[in-house]
Amino acid sequence: MSERHQQVEDAIVARRDRVNDALPEDLPVKKPAHLYEASRYLLDAGGKRLRPTVLLLVAESLLDVDPLTADYRDFPTLEGGQADMMSAALAIEVIQTFTLIHDDIMDDDALRRGVPAVHKEYDLSTAILAGDTLYSKAFEFLLDTGAAPERTVEANKRLATTCTRICEGQSLDIEFEQRDVVTPEEYLEMVELKTAVLYGAAASIPATLLGADEETVDALYNYGLDVGRAFQIQDDLLDLTTPSEKLGKQRGSDLVENKQTLVTLHARQQGVDVGDLVDTDSVEAVSEAEIDAAVERLREVGSIEYARQTGQDLIASGKQNLEVLPDNESRYLLEGIANYLVERDY
Repeated sequence: MSERHQQVEDAIVARRDRVNDALPEDLPVKKPAHLYEASRYLLDAGGKRLRPTVLLLVAESLLDVDPLTADYRDFPTLEGGQADMMSAALAIEVIQTFTLIHDDIMDDDALRRGVPAVHKEYDLSTAILAGDTLYSKAFEFLLDTGAAPERTVEANKRLATTCTRICEGQSLDIEFEQRDVVTPEEYLEMVELKTAVLYGAAASIPATLLGADEETVDALYNYGLDVGRAFQIQDDLLDLTTPSEKLGKQRGSDLVENKQTLVTLHARQQGVDVGDLVDTDSVEAVSEAEIDAAVERLREVGSIEYARQTGQDLIASGKQNLEVLPDNESRYLLEGIANYLVERDY
């Protein structure tokens, strides 16, 4: 591991630990305990906290403060006030967790982050309520940052629009499973809606709350969109290439469930019958040998390399948008996180 890669991982871990420390304070288990335990279940199970890390690093870079030196709960704004950036970071993370809970329900996935999915550990009704609770809590958190009222309204509007777009992207993802032909352009649009817009929100909402101008907010949003799309492409690759025990779910599940990915779309264009790559439609029944053979075929036709290169191109585009930030260590770490998103192996 390079020194720079280690610095990025250390930056993620440091902010993840602070987010984890804040969760019990802002999302305590209270009555009804069963609901709040279910709401906290996936949050307590782990997660890299990449999106809140992006939010906190943008805040540090924008105000040109040394990393980890300012109090996130009482963070200086560009207008001379203070705002609670940790509350904003938690808003982003609980929205992410809400989407995971509902996604697992729709896909009936058994595992998430190496533990039973919420609807498996509890029950379907409790899982739906847990997701809904996290969704509503996000707006409570974002309303409590103490930022200027007009900026608070704008940040909440951006988060609400983000959630709508996530639902649109999930709907397209489901639709694509029933379609024989999906273009790479349609796939990238779906990925932007389903995944990338939350990275866009994570990068732009702190700029909104802290008083940045529209050009800066827009550039940071575009950074998030580009690296978010690259993140999803890498997730699709990891579903094929990372062992199940490291991935936290069954390897190859996207292939078994006939999910459209950039890899499979490219393979179809090369004449591969993707539907015949595995002989089962059950995630629990698929064998490692079947997945290995499918991955080898996808490598042979260049589909895996095509997806990797597309991700790299998006990362390069995303990093250009960071030029609106001061030239400091936090901006450098944001560039490093962009690289990390397509270099990670889980």
